[in-house]
Amino acid sequence: MASHSNPLPPATIPTPSPAFLADLYTFKWSEIHFSLPLVSASAVALCLFTGILVGHPRGGLVAGGGALTIGFGANQRIADSRLLPMMAALLAMSTSTLAGTLAGHNGYELLLFAAISAFIYGVLTARDAGLSWVGQQASIALLVASAFPTGPRLAFIRAGLIIAGGVVQILITSAALRLMPELGKNLLSIPRHGQELLYHLRDIRETLPSLTQEESIGYTIRIVLTMLAATWAYLHIGVQSGYWIPMTALLVQRPTFIETLTRTTARVAGTLVGAWLCSLLIAHLAPSPVVLAAITTLFAFCTFATTSVNYALFTTFITGYIVFLLSLNQIPGTLIAHRRAWCTIVGGLIALVIHIDALRRYRFPTVT
Repeated sequence: MASHSNPLPPATIPTPSPAFLADLYTFKWSEIHFSLPLVSASAVALCLFTGILVGHPRGGLVAGGGALTIGFGANQRIADSRLLPMMAALLAMSTSTLAGTLAGHNGYELLLFAAISAFIYGVLTARDAGLSWVGQQASIALLVASAFPTGPRLAFIRAGLIIAGGVVQILITSAALRLMPELGKNLLSIPRHGQELLYHLRDIRETLPSLTQEESIGYTIRIVLTMLAATWAYLHIGVQSGYWIPMTALLVQRPTFIETLTRTTARVAGTLVGAWLCSLLIAHLAPSPVVLAAITTLFAFCTFATTSVNYALFTTFITGYIVFLLSLNQIPGTLIAHRRAWCTIVGGLIALVIHIDALRRYRFPTVT
């Protein structure tokens, strides 16, 4: 159910592109692929259609969201492994889902959880791209789950559905990529990686000084401030789907202002186009749950296929995926599209405002 973006490479701060907002109109068609996206989308489809067949489409919706997110992990690496990011994200997302579901969006506990998750994400961004992606997905899962507050029993059920969808994705991806032997080795190595993580947590004072770059520290602080401001707005608008505000702000916030501006513009443009297309489709269709699941799967496939092609195009498809996915929960698709659009705009504006101080340091390239 969440949108995704590639995290920053470790300990590097990109420089602005010489062409102003070039990423908006640059399409890397050579990066489009079909085989892995087809595999990843099939895992999403399995979750959605299973939920419909057993009479619990909402459960299939949650599991499908987990399968979609974990599917992006196949493009990440931890210790040169494709599967470790997927397994680490599954653990992080299920834990964050529990925290977000129990915290809800009516109390200030969510502000504390959001700040902590944003700090962890910021620190990981300066360390390792694969771990950074895991931290990003944990923050997103926290925000999404907060929109559906429940007691402990239902919170564990929701987390369990996320795990089920993620496991389906990992198994299908492992089989398709012939990584089953690697899957077994990674599972056996989890206790060792857990011990390493606990060691780093105990010695956090020794690990933090590695953030020696002023820009990296500044980016971490900016991420925390962005998350706090956007989550505060989410808490006060009184709309369940307002979690798209902090989610958008988190995803578009980048180390340099021009990157944040480009990312925000692309995300807003893609969301508006996706919302408009979905509104047109919904206006001319009265889809059954099976048709909704099929359309959702199609958008999931397009989302996987265009991840590295163009961010605005990717956002268009992820918007369509979310609109039709939530329609399985009997929420009017047009309402979803409209809320998604304005929440994205608000979240993007918050990210830009938090980063506006960079304007005094940024010099736009002169044209000669």
